[in-house]
Amino acid sequence: MFGMLGVLVAAACLEVGGDALIRRGLGGGGGLWMVAGAAVLVAYGFAVNLTKVDFGKWMGLYIAVFFGVAQVVAMAAFKEKPGWPVVVGGSLVVAGGLVMAFAGKN
Repeated sequence: MFGMLGVLVAAACLEVGGDALIRRGLGGGGGLWMVAGAAVLVAYGFAVNLTKVDFGKWMGLYIAVFFGVAQVVAMAAFKEKPGWPVVVGGSLVVAGGLVMAFAGKN
C-alpha cells in the first residue's frame, strides 16, 4: 500500500514538475527549461510504466495526489493562490479519489 502511494506521489511530482519547467520556459525562461521539462516528463512516463503497480486501478487516487501536488507547485513556483472554486472542487476530487481507491474490494 505505502509502496503504491510512493509511486503515485513520485509520478505526480514528475508530471507536475515537468509541466512547470515547460511553463517556465514558455514564459520567457528559455529553451533549456523546456528541454528539462521534456526530460522530466519522459522520466514520469518511465516511472509509471516500469512499476508493478496496477496504475489504472489506482487512477482515482493518482488524480487526487496529482491535484494536491499541482496546487503546491502553483503556490510555491508561480505564486498562485487557489480560489474557492478550486478548493471546493479539489476537495471533491480528493474525496472521489479516496472512494475509488479504498471503498469496496480492490
